[in-house]
Amino acid sequence: MITSTSNERIKHIAALQRDLKLRKEESLFVVEGGRLFLEAPDSLIREIYVTARFLEQADGRIKEKLIRTGFETVSDQAFSKMSDTKSPQGILAAIAKREYQREELFGGPDAVPLLLVLENIQDPGNLGTILRAAEGAGVTGVILSPGCADICQPKAVRATMGSLFRIPFYQSGDLYWEIKFLQDNSVKVYAAYLEGSVCYDAADYRGGSAFLIGNEGNGLTAAAAAAADMRIRIPMAGKLESLNAAVSAALLVYEAARQRRSGTLLA
Repeated sequence: MITSTSNERIKHIAALQRDLKLRKEESLFVVEGGRLFLEAPDSLIREIYVTARFLEQADGRIKEKLIRTGFETVSDQAFSKMSDTKSPQGILAAIAKREYQREELFGGPDAVPLLLVLENIQDPGNLGTILRAAEGAGVTGVILSPGCADICQPKAVRATMGSLFRIPFYQSGDLYWEIKFLQDNSVKVYAAYLEGSVCYDAADYRGGSAFLIGNEGNGLTAAAAAAADMRIRIPMAGKLESLNAAVSAALLVYEAARQRRSGTLLA
């Protein structure tokens, strides 16, 4: 059992939790809690740490996976040093980040692509929630601009509820190149924009489609909106000017899913 909070392995996990540069350099991130541990593919798990108390209370599925993958027991004090949560569950793992190729975001040769393209989403919780909604709606991939938060930041990882292990995502160095690439590959790009001329439920998303979603405070930049094939709006009642970025993304991808499921637009 590791008991010292100054142990190098303990300090390394703690650094991964807070240091974006280290996560990028090592292509590693940390997941905490039994549910995310179960969601993580065995092939991506690099290290596992558990407390004796957690091990005693763990259910059969978790114990089976721990035996299969191997683990290190640590003291409660050492675990608290590594944890990013206020009430640690007693299990965490270092996970290798999977690097997707751009083409994987299209969903395969027989799929009709449905993508989200995110510009400068800053809140990790929003980013994680967007990935979770994307999986639920059948999105084939997510493209992040250089200005987006780190999807492997602890809060973002928790908010995905495991979706980051199943939704292909790609952080681009040039958002406008990505938009052009999508358009050149028969994917129509729709900008969610306050000044959009078409109501979101009046456009047709049954073919290859991608939704541009902008920053929480400022929305899409004018340049990104101008690069899209169509600018769409979500109508607002009351005194609201806009919706949360994750809510907007969910509305759009679920409308696309509805159209594809029913084969029709709204009457």
